[in-house]
Amino acid sequence: MKCPYCNQLDTRVIDSRPAEDGNSIRRRRSCDSCGKRFTTYEKVETIPLIIIKKDNNREQYNRGKIENGILRACYKRPVSAADIQQVIEKIETKIFSMEVKEVSSSSIGEIVMEELKELDEVAYVRFASVYREFKDVNTFLDELKKILK
Repeated sequence: MKCPYCNQLDTRVIDSRPAEDGNSIRRRRSCDSCGKRFTTYEKVETIPLIIIKKDNNREQYNRGKIENGILRACYKRPVSAADIQQVIEKIETKIFSMEVKEVSSSSIGEIVMEELKELDEVAYVRFASVYREFKDVNTFLDELKKILK
């Protein structure tokens, strides 16, 4: 690993531990040349996941889109930030465990709705109303009846 201070290639690892996100390794390094210390993060490189949108356009997977949708659905609800992050992790795990290179946005939407139903029913209905594009009150009521059963 190249030292960010003096650009020497001779650095050594002093300490390694899992990073806070649990998906990477945090390494403290020391440069043998200038003596300065710095931190690096090592993460497993994954094959990029392609999302097939409703209009058949393709785009690279973006965790931020799922996060924004869930945050909007949980707005002013008694759901902690830690619970939201845990749900996002569960959703990502389900998506990546499918072990496919391309997945439809509708499949992801269904996974998100499944997780939101367990997290908070109001957030679930909010998300479903946008995701399923409710046209009138009757379609909204049909979704509510599914929850009540």
